Amino acid sequence: MYLCAPKFMLSLSNIYVQYGERVLLDRVSLVIKPGERVGLVGRNGAGKSTLLKIIAHEMMPHEGNVVTPSNFTIGYLHQDMLLPKGKTVLDETLMAFSELLELDKRLHEIQQELERRDDYESDSYHDVLVELSETTERLARLGGDTMEIDAHRILGGLGFAPTDMDRLTDEFSGGWQMRIELAKMLLRNPDLLLLDEPTNHLDIESILWLEDWLASYQGMAVVISHDKRFLDNVTNRTVEVILGRLSDYKTSYSKYLELSAERKEQMAAAYENQQRVIADRERTINRFMAKATKTKMAQSMQKQLDKIERIAIEDEDTSVINLRFPDPPRAGEVVATAERVTKKYGNLKVIESADIKILRGERVAFVGQNGQGKTTLAKIMIGQEPATSGNANLGYNVQLGYYAQNQAETLNPKITVLETMEQQAPPEMRTKLRAILGGFLFSGQDVDKKVAALSGGERARLALACMLLRPINFLVLDEPTNHLDILSKEVLKQAILDFEGTLLVVSHDREFLSELTTRTIEFRDHKLIEYLGDINYFLEKRKLDNMRDVEMRTNLKNTGGNSAGGDDSGKAGVALSAEERKNLQRTVQKSEKRIEELEGIIKKIEVTMADVDFYGKPDANQVLQKYNQHKNELEQVMSEWEMALAKLD
Repeated sequence: MYLCAPKFMLSLSNIYVQYGERVLLDRVSLVIKPGERVGLVGRNGAGKSTLLKIIAHEMMPHEGNVVTPSNFTIGYLHQDMLLPKGKTVLDETLMAFSELLELDKRLHEIQQELERRDDYESDSYHDVLVELSETTERLARLGGDTMEIDAHRILGGLGFAPTDMDRLTDEFSGGWQMRIELAKMLLRNPDLLLLDEPTNHLDIESILWLEDWLASYQGMAVVISHDKRFLDNVTNRTVEVILGRLSDYKTSYSKYLELSAERKEQMAAAYENQQRVIADRERTINRFMAKATKTKMAQSMQKQLDKIERIAIEDEDTSVINLRFPDPPRAGEVVATAERVTKKYGNLKVIESADIKILRGERVAFVGQNGQGKTTLAKIMIGQEPATSGNANLGYNVQLGYYAQNQAETLNPKITVLETMEQQAPPEMRTKLRAILGGFLFSGQDVDKKVAALSGGERARLALACMLLRPINFLVLDEPTNHLDILSKEVLKQAILDFEGTLLVVSHDREFLSELTTRTIEFRDHKLIEYLGDINYFLEKRKLDNMRDVEMRTNLKNTGGNSAGGDDSGKAGVALSAEERKNLQRTVQKSEKRIEELEGIIKKIEVTMADVDFYGKPDANQVLQKYNQHKNELEQVMSEWEMALAKLD
């Protein structure tokens, strides 16, 4: 039930949600007051997103009330955004000002009416003048004269280039469409912001910008995130969702971890002490009950004991994935090499003459700004993508384990968890599949769930489980911590530390990379810069205190801005020659044509895949392979097109 509250606060009372036999939220209550920024934390599947949907009025609880102030506005950014097609980025963003747009439309109608009329002394003409004044005043008060300026400012902060404003939203990936939706929400400036994993599709600069925006935001906010630093920077209260209950701490995430540990220790000590007291009294009562002269005293003592308020130790979800990579077979001394590797998309160069050699047992991290070629070079080195020029090879007896950024998304949504493992398992592993899945928290009936029903974190765990089906000696991980909760990230890190093979990891997560690798390769200005140490050594050498500053500095250089060092000015401001501009324009035209062709092909395949019987057909795997190839090519061509447009701009 949703009610209006007289005061400016939001209240949830006795919220109860149950799915089958599982109680997701067990009569929980929560009050959010003005100025509070709540970090909602907990394991994947604990009920965090469900709680946000209930607050946003997108879902009704089975029991309980949600009380909001009258005229209360809510902005809800969830993980599955779907924008209407056919509008430009700017036009779609300006939909945030729907009331202002109506006022602006009415203002033009009034002005046109006044131009037509000449009955200046009539009452009706006077009424139109009054409406003109009121409409103009209200438009100015609501910011109507700065709508486009504000939209450009926020879109720019979220990473959109000026050339993007007139592009159709259809042309952008889901991550960029989420940014458009976020821009609309921020422009509306609601009383309450509900943000479900807002940093998932943002680069470092956009995260920093969002943090700054939230610092000056006057409303309330509830944020779900697995980014510890983001939570610390934007929240002042932490609410943990654990086994259907809420634990509330009036502090930021890092302090909550300390307080939670202290509280649990104190509760455990108090519980043990009380149990000793109870045991002593029960022994005394039993002794007295055996003596007729002391029976009355024993009964009195029992009554007193029954009145004691028993300390209960809270249940805790301590379940974690059991991840241990099989012992790797021995590879040759040289595991992977890249020699003079260059990668171009049309006339746009991503990597130039890259040389790298990875030896057996080494642990290498690729770091740097998005778009600098980290993932591309990793794919080239393992044979997933061709180089434009140069050579890349895997060494002798290399058994590869590759986890891509979108690994979880490539799983077949129409089959079950167990069937997914069965499709990828060699015959000798078939009897161990349920045990492996149990180690990844898929137990009992969970293995019969369709992949489509899994959360993002559950899909990520399933994709990791698939990597344990064969022994590997070269582990390549591209952004492996996406969608994993904090405990699962820690387990994955420990498993990699225990892994005896060779590691190559692409990540922006400083905490995850810390002490994980022995070499750090920075991608900057199409070049590779090597640091013989982990991420902390790299940051110390760069005299920066975190990965965000690294990427921000790189971006400033690429855009011709001033870096903190002062002398490292970039070359982005150099004018293009006529020939370069001509080549870029040809690239844009060629890319646009290919994008149109690929989108048509992909749509036809999607129609085929929508058939209920598709996955039972003998050529289903071939169709899926072609589908993924076309999707990958579309992504590459889109990237080429965007880079060409940006360079032309």
